[in-house]
Amino acid sequence: MKNSPVGSTRRYHHIGIPTTERREGERLVKGYATFVSGYETSAYGIEWMRFEPEAPVPELVRRVPHVAFEVDDLSAEIAGKEILIAPNSPSPGVTVAFIVENGAPVEFLQFNKK
Repeated sequence: MKNSPVGSTRRYHHIGIPTTERREGERLVKGYATFVSGYETSAYGIEWMRFEPEAPVPELVRRVPHVAFEVDDLSAEIAGKEILIAPNSPSPGVTVAFIVENGAPVEFLQFNKK
């Protein structure tokens, strides 16, 4: 993909769409006051995200849809970029981070390979 670090690849993972509506099947991401739904049943990786007022999520992520890519080297992907959400682990086996690209949030996910 365009501007990918040397030796790294980006693979489309999902699009996250903010919503204020409760959705059937949504689940709470513990510690983040965020509900997600749809990804498991979407053929195209569409994930709906609903945030509680106390969710530690930047306003840009609350308002603007984001595209997410699976990457091999999270550190290389975010090096020199405007970090929106620093690397963190919302669930076992995955580390995520968000950057701002052209005014939009972009998420990167690195899955821990054992």
